[in-house]
Amino acid sequence: MNIFLDSLLQNTITFFAILDPIGVSALVLSLLPAAITPTQMNDVARKSTFTIIIAFFVVLISGDFVLKVFAINQNSVKVMGGLVLILMALQMVRGSMKSKKPTKAEEIDVKDHDDLSVIPIAIPITFGPGIFTTIIIYKQEAHTFMDISSLILAFLINAFLIYITFRYSVYIKKFLGITGQNIVTKVMGLIVGAIAVQFIISGAVELIKIYM
Repeated sequence: MNIFLDSLLQNTITFFAILDPIGVSALVLSLLPAAITPTQMNDVARKSTFTIIIAFFVVLISGDFVLKVFAINQNSVKVMGGLVLILMALQMVRGSMKSKKPTKAEEIDVKDHDDLSVIPIAIPITFGPGIFTTIIIYKQEAHTFMDISSLILAFLINAFLIYITFRYSVYIKKFLGITGQNIVTKVMGLIVGAIAVQFIISGAVELIKIYM
């Protein structure tokens, strides 16, 4: 049981650092109308959360298949995933995280559906390449039912936190201010960077053992 709790805590902290709900909530506000109502904000939070949960299970289920189809070694994914996280961490620490502007196709889709909750808020702003590669790496390292369970539960906990921070993002911004949100993002960036280094080193060591 202690092993499960330790794994759950580690996965939860890792997902939280990469997802950075507080920092991302500021980006979400910048995309939404200033006059958005609490009811509309709740709808955005609910739809975005539901979308990232679906994306999580899609990646969790299909990750192994993708690696097998392209004959990719899991350690190669760890190294590449670590590099992606390094770039992400540097952006977070430097405070240069910016909202991704929708493409022309996405803008047309937004106009047709009048909804930013799925694209770009849920994907790719919240559920981006960093969390994508991390899920695949952790799935490869999960060998038991307890490992998978802790992985799923950790993400669901973070999905709930995403919902809460998005729903109350206006109040969080007023409470923390821009400076407070930037500090949180920078701290999360340091954690993400440390996780990235671990991924790169462990993956590189295993690759050297295979090819040397």
